[in-house]
Formats: sequence, structure tokens, C-alpha cells
Amino acid sequence: MTIYTDPKIYVADLAVYNGGHLHGVWIEVTEDQDDIQEQIQLMLKDSPVEDAEEWAIHDFEGFDSAVISKYEGIERVVNIAMFLNEYSDIGGALVSHVCGDLDESHNAAEEQYHGCYRSLADHAQEITEETSQIPKHLEFYIDYDRMGRDMEMSGDVSTIEAAHDQVHIFWGH
Repeated sequence: MTIYTDPKIYVADLAVYNGGHLHGVWIEVTEDQDDIQEQIQLMLKDSPVEDAEEWAIHDFEGFDSAVISKYEGIERVVNIAMFLNEYSDIGGALVSHVCGDLDESHNAAEEQYHGCYRSLADHAQEITEETSQIPKHLEFYIDYDRMGRDMEMSGDVSTIEAAHDQVHIFWGH
């Protein structure tokens, strides 16, 4: 499990950067957007270039596999960090999987998430054993790998592989 503590962004002064130098600051992403904006303004005020006003996010950490774009708005960065804290097991992979769509990520986490399994075959076996009475003499003939693949290919489920032997299962759309 990934624990999301202290997500940070590196905000760079574009006036200085375009001149071939670096001037910026690492900022912890908190729920207080005004505080983040104030830190950006202080960095720009301290710029070696007079009247600097443009900035960009040049780096980030603590966001797992979620990607923060260079010109991402502070409100969205905060919302992504809050989502990752709320869904620390699947947050980063889920945001990345749905191309950064936070509404779709929330929906998948709340409405479609079915759990984490060692494999899709384990999920297929659990569902089959919960919903069917399998005769003892047939249980070794069932191909759960194929059943899992069929479930995914038909759209009944989708998966996100978070690590070796860690597959998150979502009910189909």
C-alpha cells in the first residue's frame, strides 16, 4: 500500500527559466489553495527578473502514478492530492488509468470497485464459487484464467495491475 504523505510540487519562475536559469520553490500540497498561491507569489516576488508573473510546475512527488501537467491549476492539483489521500490503495493508478479524469476516478472508486486480488483468475474463482454450486468431480476442470480473461474482454470487469500479485477489479461500465 502506498501512503501519500506530503505531496509536493516544484513551481518554477518562467521568466528566469526562459533566460536559462532556475528559480523556484518546492511547495507542499495542502487543502489550503490560498496558501499555495501565496507561496507562488512570494517566489515570483523574490525573482531576479523584475515583474515576474508566470510560473509552471516543473516537478512533483508524492502523487504515485498520477501525472501533474506543467500548467495544471492549483485547485486541480489539490483535488488530485485529496483523492490520492482518500483512496491511497488505488488512487494514483486509477487517476492515471482514466487519463486524469477525477469525476470518473471518483465514480470508479465509489461505484465500480470490487476489490484487490492476486489475479483476475482468483476473482473469477471467487465469483463462481459464491454464485454456483460446483460438483466436486468438476472443480479441477474449470479454467478460471480463461473465465477472468473472458470477463475482461466482454467488458464485465476492468482491471488495474498495481503490483505483482495485486490486481484491482472494477465492474464494467
